[in-house]
Amino acid sequence: MSDRRDERTHRVTPLELFFDLVFVFAITQVTTFLARTPTGGGLVRGVLLLAALWWAWSAYAWLTNALDPEEGAVRLAVLTAVAAMLIVSLAAPRAFGRDGVIFGLAYLVVRVLHVVLFGIASRGDRDMRHAVLRISATAPAPALLVVAGALHGAAQLVLWGVALTILYGSPLIGHMRGMRVSPEHFVERFGLIIIIALGESIVAIGVGASGLKLDAGVITAALLGVTVAACLWWSYFDWAIYATQARLAEAEGSRRSELARDVYSYLHLPMVAGIVLFAFGLKTTLPLADKEIALGTIPAIGLCGGLALYFLAHVAVRLRLEGGLGRGRPIATVVLLGMIPVATNVPALGALAVVTAICVVLIAYEVLRHRTSRAWIRDHRGADFTLDEVRQVAEPERRPRRARRRR
Repeated sequence: MSDRRDERTHRVTPLELFFDLVFVFAITQVTTFLARTPTGGGLVRGVLLLAALWWAWSAYAWLTNALDPEEGAVRLAVLTAVAAMLIVSLAAPRAFGRDGVIFGLAYLVVRVLHVVLFGIASRGDRDMRHAVLRISATAPAPALLVVAGALHGAAQLVLWGVALTILYGSPLIGHMRGMRVSPEHFVERFGLIIIIALGESIVAIGVGASGLKLDAGVITAALLGVTVAACLWWSYFDWAIYATQARLAEAEGSRRSELARDVYSYLHLPMVAGIVLFAFGLKTTLPLADKEIALGTIPAIGLCGGLALYFLAHVAVRLRLEGGLGRGRPIATVVLLGMIPVATNVPALGALAVVTAICVVLIAYEVLRHRTSRAWIRDHRGADFTLDEVRQVAEPERRPRRARRRR
């Protein structure tokens, strides 16, 4: 059987889901790292750590879009990558300390296997072979992480910054020709990783509440936390995911690959980072739920700034897809950012209640404001449609109320 996937292969395979389980653990490790070091330096290191983990996962999402991981020796290679990724995740909480070299070496193995597997996928495809050569040029990046593992302080952070700049900057050089994108598979794979990230916010509730008395404050905080998680789920899966898939399906060739790169590899990182930061802030809030104590600055940034980052990423995705910003999510982003100083001066439970209200109001606004286009998109799930068709359906919603009354 052929290792190569074609445009008809859409579904995510069980082996891909198995690979994703390691990323679940990796996200939990980042949240643990942030909770242990709730400082400005800890926040910077946590973001760098998540960026490295995300790029490794995203690279394999592209790989399995082009190569069937269930076939032949490829399966064994992917399982080896799973094992290496597990070591990366185990070393993550101390990647800037005693386990730095182990983290770097395991990350190097993950990247080398990725290049080898992409080389297998490129057999007989000249454009993809050139793409593999471009990917191979990023080999110094994980090697820099190995060196960084033996260092400390500013020098270590500089090497991390250089390594991530190489990884994230390389796809912007040249073109994306040769990178294959099956829209349905791509959208499903990244949608599942958003579910995984949202699961971390649920885990944060459980971990944060463990050992605490289940009084009214803790129960209220848990309910507020799951309400926010539901709002984040709604904002992604209610209709936005289908609109994004439609735009991706419209595009062809390298234009489709560039769109997938920007919307998924780049702009889904701040979405996931926002959820992880919120989970960290929520985990810190729960022990304070029955106390008149405000959050510290860094947990407040996690609770409020994480949600702002998540919605800002949605705004950026819409800008990339349609060239517009919308109203609800940009306003929610600004309001949530303004909540950061407030959250450091009011009881933690009160701050959580306010950010929950902001999220609920946003979802209610979008359901009412875009009810026609939203209903049309949801009715056409699984069918081919274009964003131009959505715009035509939504046109009456965009007209001022006064103009409608004149008619």
